[in-house]
Amino acid sequence: MSIATKRGDNGTTGLPGGVRVSKTHPRVECYGTIDELISQIGLARALANDDEVTALARRIQRELFKVGSAIGTAPESRKPAPEITAEMVQLLDSEVLRIESIPGILNDWSIPGELTGSAAFDVARTVCRRAERLAVALHEAGDLPNVHILAYINRLSDVLWLVGRLLEHRAGADAALRTGEHGGNRWSRAW
Repeated sequence: MSIATKRGDNGTTGLPGGVRVSKTHPRVECYGTIDELISQIGLARALANDDEVTALARRIQRELFKVGSAIGTAPESRKPAPEITAEMVQLLDSEVLRIESIPGILNDWSIPGELTGSAAFDVARTVCRRAERLAVALHEAGDLPNVHILAYINRLSDVLWLVGRLLEHRAGADAALRTGEHGGNRWSRAW
């Protein structure tokens, strides 16, 4: 059996449950961006050189497969979408609180690129934000009813940003935006 089914040669693709749509469909664009995010987190994980971060990233990648499948499942599908829950969001919340509690993590805005691993997590965060914008568009169109998906992706971008700062902190790297004597903002957000 080959992965080259040739069913997509006409510009369509199959969603879970047998629904076929154009490869340019907003749902495909959104779950395709989640797929890109999974790969970007994989690259970041490979570059991190930190066992704790590696374990967290791997867990997130597994969850994102579920998120992508939930996004890819159209309401008219014969197959129910995987459940994305408030508990999944709460696990990310706990990671945010845990990392934020480390003294020195939130001192200033950060310039991506101080370390290879942290820069890769910063790129993952920007891909995550793009996925979030696409998911919001689906939600606003009534095509993504599970609001936990939006909360999960939003919180995930915070986690990815904080993981980059954690790697820099542990390496003693200074990626602060500070300019001049007074420095920048007192702490950063993952915009």
